[in-house]
Amino acid sequence: MRMLLLRSVRYAAMAALAGCAASPAPKTADPVAAPARFLLTFDDGPYGQIRSNPTASILDTLASNPVQPGIKAAFFIQTRSSDGGATALGQELIRREHEEGHLLALHDGSGWGHRSHRNLSDEELEVSLTNGVADLRRFAGRAATLLRPPYWAYDDRTLAAYERHRLAVLLTDISANDGKDWGYKASPRRRMHLASEIAHVRRRIAAGWIKPVDGVIPVVVTFHDTNTYTAEHMAEYLGMLVELAREAGLPLSSPAFYDTRGSLEAAAHARASGLLPEERLEMVPWWWRWMLW
Repeated sequence: MRMLLLRSVRYAAMAALAGCAASPAPKTADPVAAPARFLLTFDDGPYGQIRSNPTASILDTLASNPVQPGIKAAFFIQTRSSDGGATALGQELIRREHEEGHLLALHDGSGWGHRSHRNLSDEELEVSLTNGVADLRRFAGRAATLLRPPYWAYDDRTLAAYERHRLAVLLTDISANDGKDWGYKASPRRRMHLASEIAHVRRRIAAGWIKPVDGVIPVVVTFHDTNTYTAEHMAEYLGMLVELAREAGLPLSSPAFYDTRGSLEAAAHARASGLLPEERLEMVPWWWRWMLW
């Protein structure tokens, strides 16, 4: 009963936070220190299906779209997923991601699926990280330097393991909430949801929570390249991010998205390093904070 009460209180607090984030930025909002630039990231891929492959479609859109051709992204990869990274097509897509200038990063290196690292034993976690780093080295010619834990779940033990493998943990500022890759995947509220996320990010920037890196403020945005709906609407999402940022009074740099692997990786590391516990937790989508903490 006490746990249920705590969960209820926590849910109410998070719901209040979401309601606050949903309100539009006031016209007299505090100025921001520098223009923002979107740092795109994709989780869970690559997808191993041959027909209508969402990972391939997203790569096509990033390369050629009406918003900004040649956008670069970080792909947080499940290197040994039985329906993704372990397949011949999955490995071909990982190779393509690297060759087209995107950043290969680690999501998980185990063959048993998308499991929370907090639920793995020390030995299981070590095997997953060791294998994942080795797998990505084969494609990139160097060790991966970034990781995003499955389900955004981490604790002191897993953070120490990541540090031993020299993996910086990059979470997110904006989540498209598109992690479902089966059944009904449409997102009719996507514009309203992204508007809420961007308004909340703008307040965090104005409050000094997110600092400029090389003259721009990197805003981390997360999608899932295993979601066919996301893939089909990727160009629309790109345009929506730019449009909603302007509506929220969030100035954007030129270019509005990172367009080189080196600048993207440097910005990602800057956002991942030196975080206080409360700053790191703020980069976990609020519904996962409620579920996991």
